[in-house]
Amino acid sequence: MAYTDPYSPSGTQRHNWIRLRTITMLRWTAILGQLIAIIVAQNMYNLQLELGLCYLVIGASVIGNLVAIFHFPENKRLSETENLLMVVFDLLQLSFLLFLTGGLHNPFSLLILGPVTVSAAVMSLRSTVLLGFLALIIVSLLAQFHLPLRTEQGFILQIPQVFVFGNWVATVIALLFLSAYSWKTANEMHMMAEALQATHLALSREQKLTDIGGVVAAAAHELGTPLATIKLASSELMDELSDKPALAEDAALIREQADRCREILQSMGRAGKDDLHLRKAPLSAVLEEAAEPHLNRGKDIVFEQNLETETPQPEILRRPEIIHGLRNLVQNAVDFAHGTVWMETNWTDDLITIRIVDDGTGFPPHLIGRIGDPFMGRRKSEKERKARPEYEGMGLGLFIAKTLLERSGAELHFSNGSSLLVREQKLKRGAIIDVIWPRNKIDAAYSELAQVTGENFRNAAH
Repeated sequence: MAYTDPYSPSGTQRHNWIRLRTITMLRWTAILGQLIAIIVAQNMYNLQLELGLCYLVIGASVIGNLVAIFHFPENKRLSETENLLMVVFDLLQLSFLLFLTGGLHNPFSLLILGPVTVSAAVMSLRSTVLLGFLALIIVSLLAQFHLPLRTEQGFILQIPQVFVFGNWVATVIALLFLSAYSWKTANEMHMMAEALQATHLALSREQKLTDIGGVVAAAAHELGTPLATIKLASSELMDELSDKPALAEDAALIREQADRCREILQSMGRAGKDDLHLRKAPLSAVLEEAAEPHLNRGKDIVFEQNLETETPQPEILRRPEIIHGLRNLVQNAVDFAHGTVWMETNWTDDLITIRIVDDGTGFPPHLIGRIGDPFMGRRKSEKERKARPEYEGMGLGLFIAKTLLERSGAELHFSNGSSLLVREQKLKRGAIIDVIWPRNKIDAAYSELAQVTGENFRNAAH
């Protein structure tokens, strides 16, 4: 049982993270390091280098940076193709410089890992694979083809072939591992950021709805007395104007419109409760509120109370994250139930528990350990596609529900019931979600509302 994703993610492309200015600054640093390495090798160790070609290669990077600085704005963000071309240029420039200075015999050959590893964190998988494949080819060529490093006396500086082979193997393994690690880590961080943003938007929307409901309910409560006064006065006018039909008809119209205003306010909010009272409600009422949008979707939603104690039902905080999180779980269950969803409530002196069970096929066993991860997609079978062609689950809804409910202090457990029972018996055999709170986390008796709403001062004023 996965979740239909109501929050469309923007994808996994990350190329627009990098500004051109960042690339140019890194390139200036590399240019400075290359110049220092060549100067030290020539003046301190008297190595015979092809200085003209070395400076030509470094000059190409300088020209590229100058073109980027003067031709593009500083805040330009690179596209996927532009980012790839920039990194390929840096990789080729470094590779040619290594070719001129000993290939894999040069200890600075490890720097070839830099462009590939860094780009893996900001580019797509296709670009990362392409760049990694190019780097592997370059490293293999540098192991065989390069200009040797010579001392002032003409001696060639080189390490034994077994160490050259070891450097090649180590570089190849590092390229594969670091690239995959960087790409996977950055990809998960990006997906988590998108999922948290969707969670924030969902919570903000629920908070706004809750605030609007409180304002409407408070308005209905405050307007109740003047509307009752208008209704009473109009009734008295109707009695006094019984001998004047025209005026009596106007008084009747006033009374009718007052009744209509009261009905409108009652339909928009909960009359008789002020905004403080709307901040808490009985546990069953909150559960029914969360399930309300899914009551007419062709599935039976059964509310049950399995009491382990004789203590009265607790009043809990009507926090937006609790309502929205439970609503997501209910939608999830209704989407995949064959016909019935059970919502069980239970409480003790220390815990408040809500269990949501359906009679569907349950969670895929191989995904139970990953439930709650964002964008947890999987390939659907042909049978699943025909049964639910509109369904495109990504796991984001369950992630939002889990995040919001855990934010309220809950602990969630996902499991499956028995799959051996027949569907016609309407038995609880599908997915099971247990949401467990320490009672002091959501029980209104433990919050400031227990003191604030002890007496309804507004009603006393009327």
